[in-house]
Amino acid sequence: MRRALPIFVVLAGLLVAIAIVNPYFLEPPAFLAFVKRAAPLVILAAGQYFVIVSGEFDLSVGSLVTAEVVIAARLIDGSAEATWPVLALMIAFGLIVGLVNGIVTTLLRVPSFITTLGMLLILSGAVFLWTGGSPRGALSEQFRQLGRGSLGPVPWSVLILAAVAAAAVCAMRAGFGHTLVAAGDNDRAAALSGVRVARVRTVAFMISGLSAAVAAILLGGFAGVSAQVGKGLEFQAITAVVLGGVALGGGRGSVAAAMAGAFTLEALFTLLNLYGISGALEPAVQGVIIIAAVALGAVRFPRARAAAAS
Repeated sequence: MRRALPIFVVLAGLLVAIAIVNPYFLEPPAFLAFVKRAAPLVILAAGQYFVIVSGEFDLSVGSLVTAEVVIAARLIDGSAEATWPVLALMIAFGLIVGLVNGIVTTLLRVPSFITTLGMLLILSGAVFLWTGGSPRGALSEQFRQLGRGSLGPVPWSVLILAAVAAAAVCAMRAGFGHTLVAAGDNDRAAALSGVRVARVRTVAFMISGLSAAVAAILLGGFAGVSAQVGKGLEFQAITAVVLGGVALGGGRGSVAAAMAGAFTLEALFTLLNLYGISGALEPAVQGVIIIAAVALGAVRFPRARAAAAS
């Protein structure tokens, strides 16, 4: 937990900076709006964390979000009766994509970077072929309420985020979380100690696919249907995870810090926007964060291991 402390300090500092520029930010409606806006990325970061801490990558989540939203709009087409069956289908589709990524990576031994990059291209190509670049259909009002509606003063997005966060933290504190970290730290040693590494990593990919499905539900409800709705989200999720101090090689980091990294990234972009700085700089900022975090980890962790060995 001590290793995760810096990201919470940075997040607190950014929130204070936003409140100085915009004094209304810390009032409940404005702050809940910020959390609501950040919720899809936080959920994606939580799912990405499970994959990264196990020693793998998932680059397919952005295109999966887009595919989920486009498919949902086409199938629902404004029909309230189709909403809940399609929501169930979205969850199942996310799990299936994660399962395929996991099987190809663990059983066929294709590096996860290649596997999920290929899945990204497959989903992106399929969406473009199906829509011709212009999505058809419409989401029902019941579907949209999940992304932009509320239960009293609290948005549904915030409640769903709270449930996902609680489930993620509980999963990492259970036996599954310990085996996942062990697989990411040293898969051979974990296998010798009885951990079914392939199964654990496949489940991690399925959790990532599930998180992408939930994020798609919130984004579709909040932003509507677009062929670009998930563009770049995979890199934002990875940036958030490494910003939270999770080692890209796996085996180190907490899911709470990864989610805090997503909030920090959203707060940083909010602050830049308040200062009138172009949103076109966001990819550059993400690139700097990833390089700096990996470089810092490359320096810090060998020293920590050397100290532990001595």
